[in-house]
Amino acid sequence: MLAASGWAHAEGSAMREHIAQRRTAAEAPGTAALPLVPGDHQLKVVHQGLERTVVVHVPRAAEGAQPLPLVLALHGGGGFAEFMADDARYGLIRASESGGFIVAFPNGYSRFPGGRLATWNAGACCGDARDRDVDDVGFLRAVVTRLQAQARIDPARIFATGMSNGGMMAYRLACEASDLFRAVASVAGTDNTVHCAPARPVPVLHIHARDDTHVLFEGGAGPGAFRDESKVANFTSVPETLRRWAAHDRCEGAPQRVREFSGARCEAYLACAAGVRVESCVTDSGGHSWPGGITRRGKGASSSAFDASALIWDFFAAVSAPR
Repeated sequence: MLAASGWAHAEGSAMREHIAQRRTAAEAPGTAALPLVPGDHQLKVVHQGLERTVVVHVPRAAEGAQPLPLVLALHGGGGFAEFMADDARYGLIRASESGGFIVAFPNGYSRFPGGRLATWNAGACCGDARDRDVDDVGFLRAVVTRLQAQARIDPARIFATGMSNGGMMAYRLACEASDLFRAVASVAGTDNTVHCAPARPVPVLHIHARDDTHVLFEGGAGPGAFRDESKVANFTSVPETLRRWAAHDRCEGAPQRVREFSGARCEAYLACAAGVRVESCVTDSGGHSWPGGITRRGKGASSSAFDASALIWDFFAAVSAPR
């Protein structure tokens, strides 16, 4: 599978029950317009006749008067929304509370009633979402519109991140929905868009392990990707992804070292159009996983060089700060 999220059915069932137990009246039939109060919610969003689940966490900061940032967190190929919302594995709800942003976990396209084994149409990848040309850009726009109707969201601070195929989808949003998404961050998922013409420069953060066995650092699909090779792609390399976005964002000069951790380092193009930046953080190890998270049983440990969720929020907060 493409992500660290695909086959953990028992753990996923537990998370699904946890979310269901904490639903509020906002999810009850006929109450879609009710405001989302602090806590966990499960919504249903319909786009092009397809109904999909969106798990949402609203932090305590929503009790204040100021509109909050919104982060869409997109699961990996073969995953589903509730798995990405598992804080032990990804830590995004914890980051939401500390950073004061709303985090939403939409479900990709799945032909199964429970939404399992879902994928995103990120261009050249992946699975049924790609093969059926599912309008995931339109769906994710609809998710944002729904959340804007039920929560106070700062329209200048809407972001997208994702794992693996979800990270690839974040790149597609940067290409085709830069009017809506201020910045994107991808973990273990390179840019596999087919066409890309962002309407404005988009800040990009890319996180990847050198020993990724699914989306290979130097390009191509590794032995850990989908068993059916027709469901994936000859993945773009990390260096080519960064070159593309340096070109899209009209960056000048070479990338510079901006952060260093034990077992990881980050470099960024700093002289880009509109003051944006294109940054990459590369871990020495960790394979195909979310740094700082807990991987499923039977997989190697993720990198502990940094907490990816905290790093991503720091990046989003910095690139959207007033100048």
